[in-house]
Amino acid sequence: MLNPAWLHTFKSLIDIGHFTHTAEKLHMTQPGVSQHIKKLEQACGHSLIKRENKSFEITEQGRQVYDFAIQMANNHVELLEKLNFDNPYSGLCKLASSGALALRLYPELLKLQAEHQAITFHLEAAPNYKILDDIQAGNIDLGLVTHLPAASQFSSEVIGYEPLCLILPNQYKDKPINAEQLKHCGLVAHPDAGHYLSLYFEHSGEPELAQLEIESLTTSSYVNQLSQILLPVSLGLGFTVLPRSALDSFPNKAQLYIHQPKNIVTEQVYLVQKRNRQLAQRYQTMKENIKLCLSN
Repeated sequence: MLNPAWLHTFKSLIDIGHFTHTAEKLHMTQPGVSQHIKKLEQACGHSLIKRENKSFEITEQGRQVYDFAIQMANNHVELLEKLNFDNPYSGLCKLASSGALALRLYPELLKLQAEHQAITFHLEAAPNYKILDDIQAGNIDLGLVTHLPAASQFSSEVIGYEPLCLILPNQYKDKPINAEQLKHCGLVAHPDAGHYLSLYFEHSGEPELAQLEIESLTTSSYVNQLSQILLPVSLGLGFTVLPRSALDSFPNKAQLYIHQPKNIVTEQVYLVQKRNRQLAQRYQTMKENIKLCLSN
């Protein structure tokens, strides 16, 4: 590989046409300029200039090296311009969230892309632990999780709240919702059911639910496909607890009853990235879109 410093000296010499003036411009000595030219000629294996007393003429090989030096200088300027130009509406954004949040966010991200088609989104639906693993591995750049991650590895901030809903078949609408009714109804289980049930029972402000042992509930059905969890509930086959975003995407809401607790139960959503990682401006655009979506 040709030394960039030698190429720069050679290009300057051809542009200026004088060894002494080239040395002055580059803050070098004249012997230093001559040495750069000599080393470049040795590296190329050809004479690049033909010296005649105090003047010189460029050789045919020298013209080719000069053109190459110009191209290198232009590439350098172009690279700096690209580094300084960070378009907030252009480029790929890689994000991961829970399946429920993905259902809520993806349509809004597509609206943003329809408005600014130079920006694109890669959205992964994954559990918390995989989201954090993928951020550390560099597979994604931003994640939405519901557990505060280790500050030594991640930078995080609360970006919104996800309401949790206790969802039952519609025939329970006029019945008191207590431990006995839930045991009778049966649980439609899913991978996050234990976590959501514990959080809901503890913070709903209803002492009887807070004392309910989750293990005492009969499992009437189990499914790990988010879009299918509410199907057995709508058919009267059990109850479950899910984020509101999963409920919003279900088509047969008329077949469901949403219990109204004394206290609204929410789960904090953290926006997470790798610690000390600086992201492009387009991620700020996506971040503002997510904030707006989660505030509705």
